[in-house]
Amino acid sequence: LLLTSLVSSGGSLEFRYHNTVEVERYLRDVNNTFDFTHLHSIGKSVEGRDLWVLILGKNPAEHRMGIPEFKYVGNMHGNEVVGRVLLLQLIDHLTRGYLSDPLVTRLLNSTRVHILVSMNPDGFESSSRDCMYSQGRFNKNGIDLNRNFPDAFSKKESGMREMEVRAIMDWLKTESFVLSANLHGGAVVASYPYDNSNGGSELQSGSSVAPDNDVLIQLAKTYSYTHSQMHKGDHCYDSKDFKEGITNGYYWYPLPGGMQDYNYVWGQCLEITLELSCCKYPPESDLPGLWDANRAALLAYMQQVHLGVKGQVLDAEGNPLQNALVEVEGRQNLCPFRTDRHGEYYRLLLPGNYTFRVTFPGHQVLMETLTVPYGPDSFSALVHNFQLQRSAAATPGPSRPTQSCTPPQVWRPLGGHSPSLGPSGVTILLVLLVLRDTMLL
Repeated sequence: LLLTSLVSSGGSLEFRYHNTVEVERYLRDVNNTFDFTHLHSIGKSVEGRDLWVLILGKNPAEHRMGIPEFKYVGNMHGNEVVGRVLLLQLIDHLTRGYLSDPLVTRLLNSTRVHILVSMNPDGFESSSRDCMYSQGRFNKNGIDLNRNFPDAFSKKESGMREMEVRAIMDWLKTESFVLSANLHGGAVVASYPYDNSNGGSELQSGSSVAPDNDVLIQLAKTYSYTHSQMHKGDHCYDSKDFKEGITNGYYWYPLPGGMQDYNYVWGQCLEITLELSCCKYPPESDLPGLWDANRAALLAYMQQVHLGVKGQVLDAEGNPLQNALVEVEGRQNLCPFRTDRHGEYYRLLLPGNYTFRVTFPGHQVLMETLTVPYGPDSFSALVHNFQLQRSAAATPGPSRPTQSCTPPQVWRPLGGHSPSLGPSGVTILLVLLVLRDTMLL
């Protein structure tokens, strides 16, 4: 039994806004109570608050072969608070349901689930409870974290990486995430990559189309149609209509330096953005209804991590090969998908026939065609290992240039301070920040 002041007499988590100290206390209590959880901090905010991640799964403390890594990230914008509440409720639901609820049990036995309740705790603590115009969107340095990631489509870098952004980037290096969503507010829609474009071949009919566009649309529709209202597309009185409750990010509005494009391009993790409430900071009385509207969708989206194919790339002796390229014909990812340190690969694909091209230096190029079934129903993608043979001749390099696959490493100094501005610069900056805080999602 979880003993904490945040849990009601009925045993479930209270529907209210919990501050950062309360959230940390709750997560510690959960970690101490349930042996299928693991709690760790992936970094700190500018003001020194920990970015706590709770991992849930059969073996939460470490990766296990064939078990995909999934993550939810909430509260990236500090004043968009519904995602933060929903992720706490999701933790409560998963911990109470494991070994008693068949869906929850199968999910946690087949998936390692990472939940970052708040990416921007400093922004949350500075927020006021206003539906749309609350302060707190940005971090302590006045930076929009969803404009601060490296951008594959922009020649102009966004400047120094904020500490919270750096924590996410470092996190992606330690785990081979397969699927992700980040939770926002101010609209009700599922938005998918790309968020940006440089006017190249990806720009089609006003959308910035990714190589895995079919999968990304399926992921967005999975959430939209499992949600009680999102698929209707016209949930908010002051928002545009979204057909089927989904949108290409760029088609909605261009967004440079976004987290979902960074995950997809450089982390080989498919991520979508979930806008979950018309109000960014709704009254607490709305929270039970918002949980009811999203509960099934949050679970169904997690289950999509089992789409496609997974396995290892091995040499002739059966040893795993790290950094082997695993490419799907017809899908020219900006950064080709590579095997991780375990020689593992995961490719989210819809059911169908696909030809794979697998390459590794000193080995013959392997081409194989696979028939991919629908994996989520069985809670497992198709398992297939590729075995490469050594080549006497020199092996061709990657099928196309990969020089863009190392993101810029530009960090803000650890003190967290921006370069100094003169008085006029400060005034202009403050005006811009106020405008951006009130107008953007």
